[in-house]
Amino acid sequence: METLAIRLKIGDREYPMRVKIEDESKIRHAGKLINEKLRKYKEEYGLDDNQDLLAMVAFDCMVESLETNQVNTEDSEHIKSSISHINALLAKAL
Repeated sequence: METLAIRLKIGDREYPMRVKIEDESKIRHAGKLINEKLRKYKEEYGLDDNQDLLAMVAFDCMVESLETNQVNTEDSEHIKSSISHINALLAKAL
């Protein structure tokens, strides 16, 4: 497993990281999205406290994650139901 040493700037701090080469672009993209949310909240709410801003971003990301997980669970249940229905139809036909 090849790793790459990178520095990622989040807010006003730089974080050294070792990441898999194939994950570098995904990690840099995540950093970019976090910084965009920080700027958005800073402008929207007029906050300068980076800890508050990061907490708001973390909360927002968790809400998005929960919503995505719920959608994925609902989709999985729908797919399972459809497969069961198709299996029943095939069993009847055979």
